Amino acid sequence: MLVVDNANYVFSSNGKAVANVKSEEVVLFVTQDCFGGQIKDETQLIHEIDLNKANPTAGPVYVEGAEVGDVIVADILDIKVGDKGFACSVPESGPLNDVSEIRTKIIDIKDDTAYYNDIKWKIDPMVGVIGTAPAEGEIPCGLAGNHGGNMDSKLIRKGSRVYLPVRVEGGLFQLGDLHATMGDGEVSGTGIEICGEVLVRLSLIKNFELNWPVTETDDMWYVNSTDPEYGKALTEASKELMRLMKPVYDWDETDIFIYLSLQGDVGVNQGVYPIHTPMFTLRFGIPKVVGKKALIE
Repeated sequence: MLVVDNANYVFSSNGKAVANVKSEEVVLFVTQDCFGGQIKDETQLIHEIDLNKANPTAGPVYVEGAEVGDVIVADILDIKVGDKGFACSVPESGPLNDVSEIRTKIIDIKDDTAYYNDIKWKIDPMVGVIGTAPAEGEIPCGLAGNHGGNMDSKLIRKGSRVYLPVRVEGGLFQLGDLHATMGDGEVSGTGIEICGEVLVRLSLIKNFELNWPVTETDDMWYVNSTDPEYGKALTEASKELMRLMKPVYDWDETDIFIYLSLQGDVGVNQGVYPIHTPMFTLRFGIPKVVGKKALIE
C-alpha cells in the first residue's frame, strides 16, 4: 500500500506531486497535528508558536488520468488518531474571545474516548483539510475555497465520500488537519487537534462540472462553500446544489428553491473568525431520495 507522510503547507497549481496513483487506488495518509507537533504541554500557547507551520497536509498526490473538468472522489475508508490531542482558545477569534483567556488544553484519548476535565465522550474522528490544487497560484492549507482546503466539516469522517473539482492535471490531492472530535462552528478556533492516519480510496469521474466540493454521507448530499460573509457562502452553496439537482429532479428553479426550504439542511462547519482573515465555511445539503439518481455519478 502506498503511504504518504510528508508535510505540505499550501495547495498550489504548480505543486510537485510526492506520489502518483491510478484511479481506485488506496492510499494511507499519515498526518501531523495542525501545528506540526509544536505543542507538547499546556504551558505552550498558540500565539507563541510558529503559525507558518499550521495545517500541514500530506501530499500532493497525482491521480493518473485526471484532467481539468474531471472530479476526484475520495472515499474515507478509515481514520485512526493518536492517544493525545489538544484544543486552544485563539487570540481575537470566536464569539467569546473578549471574556476568555488564551489557553491550551491537553486532551487524552483512550479506548476511543476523549477525557476533558471531569467529563468524557466517544470520539468521532474527522478530516479538517482536504482538497485539490487551485487553477492558479497557491492557497495556504489553513484557508478554504472552491478547491476544498480547510473546510472543517465534521461530516468528513469514516464512511463519507468527498467530491473535489480537478483544476490542474492530476488534480494534486492533499489531506491533513485531523480532529478527534469537533463541534459545528469550531467556535474557539480548534477541535481536538491530533495526529493520525487516514485510509483513502482515490477515484475519478470524467467530464463532470463541479464548482464547489461535495460531501456524500449514507443519507445526505452536501455542498461545501466558503466566504467571509455567511450570506454569500449560503448563496454559493444554494446555487451549486440547485445546479446539481436540476438534471436529477427535473424541477424548475422555484420548485427546487421551495424544496430546499422544506428539506434542506444548513450547517456551519467553521464560523470562528481566524486572526488572519474572516471566513465562514458551511455545508448545505438534501436527503437522498429512493428512486432519484445520485447527484454525482
